[in-house]
Amino acid sequence: MLTYITRRFLQGIVVLLAVSMICFFIFQFMGDPVVRMAGLYATFEEQAEVRRVFGLDKPIHERYVRFLWNALQGNFGKSYVSRVPALGLILERFPATFELAVCAVCIAFTSGLSLGVLVSLKPYALRNRFIMALSLGGISLPTFLTGILLIMIFSVFWNILPSFGRGDTVQIGFWRTGLLTMDGLRHLILPALTLASYQLAVLLRLTRAGMREVLTQEYIKTAWAKGLAPHTVVLKHALRNVMIPVVTITGLQFGELLAFSIVTETIFQWPGMGNLLLTSIYENDQPVIVTYIMLAAAIIITLNMVVDILYALLNPKIRYD
Repeated sequence: MLTYITRRFLQGIVVLLAVSMICFFIFQFMGDPVVRMAGLYATFEEQAEVRRVFGLDKPIHERYVRFLWNALQGNFGKSYVSRVPALGLILERFPATFELAVCAVCIAFTSGLSLGVLVSLKPYALRNRFIMALSLGGISLPTFLTGILLIMIFSVFWNILPSFGRGDTVQIGFWRTGLLTMDGLRHLILPALTLASYQLAVLLRLTRAGMREVLTQEYIKTAWAKGLAPHTVVLKHALRNVMIPVVTITGLQFGELLAFSIVTETIFQWPGMGNLLLTSIYENDQPVIVTYIMLAAAIIITLNMVVDILYALLNPKIRYD
């Protein structure tokens, strides 16, 4: 296991280097940020001074090497717009995105797994047919439309939930959380449901397909013939063998929600990393964009490694030599 983790760690470093190189060189062709920083009416001398201060007068390969060296020390440069460290700017928004993603994944995983098992036991029941129809709608509807519909129903028509913002928060050390206030929880419900809708539908259908296949296996028939309790057969013998693909998809979804919840955060004006990325793209704030993509890549690589390790816990037959 240690050898496998070490190998995956080295592979992750190579991937991060490739991502950093691609991002750094591509974003050099997104436009000149000096005009925005110096102002539209800045003279050539003032623009040259801005280039010198931010190191933009150096050759691109020298800037990349300096970027890597500084990144190893936790310094990803300063934002061209706010003139503060880019990493600190992103980490300030990280708690909001993390709490939103965790709540969405918890809703999707628990509801999708439970409904998938329920539907698989009696697939032709009228109730279960209705659940599958709703899951198809959850997969088909785009996220922005789901968010707008939820706002119309719960905020406009019924006026029971807020439609934007994060609400009241509490500062605990470096972490600002909205989970400890009632107003923060109320603001979290709609964006979490919006993010969870697609993931819930995918996990439901995946669990249903896996359970229907497993329930026809001979060892399941033997378990029924032994007179084992239904919950033992379903949860211990059948569901455990379905969990590997479910855990895989859940891990990938969690990484995507952390890194790419841009649409939902924009709709609900959620002060998270996705909203910051969108603003940075509009303002051509290259240090923030590159830092964000690097952080997103690191999160996804780490989550994939954790999921691979969980395989061995779910199925003792899986070993990494």
